[in-house]
Amino acid sequence: MARAIALSAPATLHTPHPMSIFARPHYRSDATEFLDALKGRQPELEAQQRQGRALLWDKPVDRQFWQQANAAKVAQKPYVYQTEPTLKG
Repeated sequence: MARAIALSAPATLHTPHPMSIFARPHYRSDATEFLDALKGRQPELEAQQRQGRALLWDKPVDRQFWQQANAAKVAQKPYVYQTEPTLKG
C-alpha cells in the first residue's frame, strides 16, 4: 500500500509581501494633483460637467426610429471603390 505524503509549499508563498512592486500608495501624478486643486478652487465644476454631459450625451433613445433605420440599411459591397462592369449587348 502506498502511503500518502503531505507536501507543503514553501512558507514564502503563503506570507503576504510587505509591499507589491506595483503598488505606489504615496504617489500622486501631476494631473491628479492639478484636478484635485481645480475642484477645490471650483466646487461647482463637477455639476457643470454633469450638465454638459446631459446636454450632449444623456438623451432618450427612440427604439422604433432605430429599428426603422436599421431595417432601411443597404448592404455595402466588399470593395466600395470597385466600379460596376458595363455590359455591352
